Amino acid sequence: MQAARWSSQAGFLLATVGAAVGLGNIWRFSAVVGQNGGGAYLIPYLIAAFLCAVPMLILELSIGRRLRTDVVSAFRSVKVEYTPLGWLILGGVLLILSYYLVLTGWVLGFFLSWLAGSQTTFESFTASWLPIGYFVVATVVTGGVVSMGVRGGIERMAKVVMPTVFALLIALALYAVTLAEWDRAAVFLFTPDFSVLTDLGIWSAAFGQVFFSLSVGQGIMLTYGSYVEEGADLFKSSFVITIADIAAALVAGLVIFPIVFSFGLQPTLGTELAFTTLPTAFATMPFGRIVAVGFFGLLFFAALSSAVALLEVGVAAAESTTRLSRPRATLFLTGGVFVAGIPSALSYSPINLAVAGRPILDLVDESVGTFALPISALLIVFVFVWATDIETVHEELGQFYPVVRYLIPVVLVVITTARTVGIARPAWRLIVDHTRNGPLGLLVTAVLLLAFAILGWELRDRL
Repeated sequence: MQAARWSSQAGFLLATVGAAVGLGNIWRFSAVVGQNGGGAYLIPYLIAAFLCAVPMLILELSIGRRLRTDVVSAFRSVKVEYTPLGWLILGGVLLILSYYLVLTGWVLGFFLSWLAGSQTTFESFTASWLPIGYFVVATVVTGGVVSMGVRGGIERMAKVVMPTVFALLIALALYAVTLAEWDRAAVFLFTPDFSVLTDLGIWSAAFGQVFFSLSVGQGIMLTYGSYVEEGADLFKSSFVITIADIAAALVAGLVIFPIVFSFGLQPTLGTELAFTTLPTAFATMPFGRIVAVGFFGLLFFAALSSAVALLEVGVAAAESTTRLSRPRATLFLTGGVFVAGIPSALSYSPINLAVAGRPILDLVDESVGTFALPISALLIVFVFVWATDIETVHEELGQFYPVVRYLIPVVLVVITTARTVGIARPAWRLIVDHTRNGPLGLLVTAVLLLAFAILGWELRDRL
């Protein structure tokens, strides 16, 4: 049993929104939108968010509240033989955290560089030992927050960080409105292209982005749900979290694309977007240094809140399954994550640590980062929906139950298969082909649109 609880509904929402809003919203969303044709991507993205991410949010939060335990113990409570599946999910989460903290360190480094007026470039940054130093700082800060507990650390941080994130987003968006190509950026972001709905790659990218962005399928929301009071409405809370997450992504797009278009740049993916494309614009635009400080500060706070959530999954499990106190469990896991992340950190450093010419960070992202999330989500659905039927969880899901039981597993299998055969768009790399998938893509579109329409009746009744 977990004794910890959120102090209030507001604290719970701020913490869960903090877990959801991270680099996936501000950096990755704009990158994936840029690759997939702007507004053409929004329809699949919104359908994916409300059709699949919301039910998964409800599922994980309700499991956590019902069982009041961590992800490993939750699997054990269903059947002892399922315990290794919980450890498998936990291992994937910690491996993702190991390189996520490297990225968090990069963002922190650029924030401090622009704050000091040095305006570093990615090439000069990674040619030094600074990425290692900032990786250490990001790891220590994350561990420090988690060690202070649910209320004293995670919730207290969320109450400061999340209002700051949204304030910075709004301030940067207001500045972007003054740029010459704001209208073009808005058209690019919000003009739909229905012809691409037969492209299976678009759908796969949208579902992958939504699951990544909302932190579902990783045990984060299950862990956070174990701290929720009984009276909280998980259905409405899940919609609040989803809407906040989508809003952060869209506002970030209205910040990034006006800058990109106004200075004749291209909305490329990955490190190029955040660390090369945008800094080029910051260096020449009016008030560029102030905008850069705000942007990289925004990225760091968002990344930190997500990193804290990832580490909390492990610390909660260590506390529950061992005799370690929270400070000791945090120290042990933070140290383990740091060691696991060293190869990724060294891959963008003077050592240029690589395998067959590929940086270790890229290899970890392409393997663990690509496949851990859909596999973990499948395991959660299999164990807590197919292998057992927890009455209170079933009641929380309502008419979303068939979606979780039947549709989401199919979607996750399709995503995993598409990524395996190379149809899906990867997370941090640039792929320029947009192969259409004809009848298969059209079938996917028809099924999802029909399910989305049917579930509209459920939303009308419950919201």
